[in-house]
Amino acid sequence: MKELFIIKIGGNVIDVMDKLSVFLKKFSVINSPKILIHGGGKLATDLSTKLGIEAKLVDGKRITDAATLQIITMVYSGINKSIVAKLQALGANSIGICGADLNMIPAKKRAVGAIDYGFVGDVLMEKIPVTHWTDLLEKNICPVVAPITADSSGQLLNTNADTIASSVAQALSKTYKVTLIYCFEKNGVLQNPDDEQSVIPLIQPEIYSTFKSQGVISKGMIPKLDNSFEAMKNGVSKVIIGNALQIDKLITSKEGTHLSLA
Repeated sequence: MKELFIIKIGGNVIDVMDKLSVFLKKFSVINSPKILIHGGGKLATDLSTKLGIEAKLVDGKRITDAATLQIITMVYSGINKSIVAKLQALGANSIGICGADLNMIPAKKRAVGAIDYGFVGDVLMEKIPVTHWTDLLEKNICPVVAPITADSSGQLLNTNADTIASSVAQALSKTYKVTLIYCFEKNGVLQNPDDEQSVIPLIQPEIYSTFKSQGVISKGMIPKLDNSFEAMKNGVSKVIIGNALQIDKLITSKEGTHLSLA
């Protein structure tokens, strides 16, 4: 099986041009099929504030009303095309897409429960068209994915980028040996959030459960790790969490936090 790297980049690396440039230079020379999935929530929140639209979050999850959806669509599209332009300049053939393009990431609007998340999408993983992805990858084209999807009626939906990365990784794991890497500004999952050197090198389900109960792992790291373990249970070979600026070391398994089911 050919190796495939699916890399999700988030955190303040996207907000700081110098950091993003360092990451993209290292990403561009990865000599294997690769997919880049990006976030951009902080930039969307900043623009919302400037426009006088208050960002509403519940447990780190964004409530997406119609006005917020417009802002997110604009911001994520801008980030997407900027990344593609930089990769092209670095000699890495890439194409910017969102989930709505060719219905690459089918989704449905999240059902209203105790909380109405508005125009938020949940990925329909079993409907992901694997051949659309392999067609691009086999032509040595890197898809750069913005976390916007659409439902069967054509309604755009704001969709969690970590979940998209996990879902695409699982869908493609029957065709490729998939390594899923979550990149941000930290060196990995930290035992002490204030100490960059306190990286937990290996997390297994039992350790994860203990750290959650102790509050060592909390907030946005929980859905990231939940997605990661789900991916590994469904065919993804490796999951690594670490610093985007060390992507060259992460892909050789020398840095970051590694997950294991055993």
